[in-house]
Amino acid sequence: FMSPGGSIKDRVALSMVEDAEKRGILREGSVIVEPTSGNTGIALALVSKLKGYRCIIVIPETLCLERVYIIESYGAEVIVTPGEYGMEGALKKANDIVSKIPDAIILDQFSNPANSYIHETTTAKEIISVMGCDIDAFVVGVGTGGTITGVGRVLKKFCPNVKVFAVEPEGSPVLSGGKPGFHRIQGIGAGFIPPILDLSVIDEVLRVSDMDAYKTTQALCVGEGIFAGISSGANVFAALKVAKRLGKGKKVLTILPDSGDRYFSVKQYFDF
Repeated sequence: FMSPGGSIKDRVALSMVEDAEKRGILREGSVIVEPTSGNTGIALALVSKLKGYRCIIVIPETLCLERVYIIESYGAEVIVTPGEYGMEGALKKANDIVSKIPDAIILDQFSNPANSYIHETTTAKEIISVMGCDIDAFVVGVGTGGTITGVGRVLKKFCPNVKVFAVEPEGSPVLSGGKPGFHRIQGIGAGFIPPILDLSVIDEVLRVSDMDAYKTTQALCVGEGIFAGISSGANVFAALKVAKRLGKGKKVLTILPDSGDRYFSVKQYFDF
């Protein structure tokens, strides 16, 4: 969450853009269109501004307004879709936009191998360079599946004793066999199993409620001085649960995917 754009998606956006450039499908005059829950939109808006591309971000209306403001601040355009249709509705709208604009492309973070690849080649290596294989469990939320797939593959290869736990919203438990549904943990729980998600790296799926994620996010800020987002709260809540299960002396790794600066308006969604 200390990245320039405030989230783990900065490296994903740069990876997807540079991969598309190398393959010749993104060039001068191209337009980047992306359906996103916000963080990838912010990251792509940042990268697009630096590289000179027009960028159109499509997001569901249920997301925080702060994300829209940040994306627009980088000069990108924002299209908002009805919240009841979720990410699938945003994807449908993005495809419609691309069909009408010449040289427009969707990088598609949900199916783009460059997403998980950057986590294999950077995030995972950074983790191992610091911790080696002195890790008992890796606990992380699943949005596109890029982080858990990329990091999980490397950990399973070099540290085979590590257990990998996927975190998903209790309100939309698709990974654990449930039905998609509404939830308030922005950034994870897309409501479908992403094409790039490698299910073979996952040992167990943990469900986290909206309120547990929200309260843990507050505790991180007030108790630890860490100003992170709601999915960070979900990750930490699940990581603490795993740590208690494993017992004293075990090491549990998690990731705080984004900053809390894009969640100032979120409190209203947790006033049940």
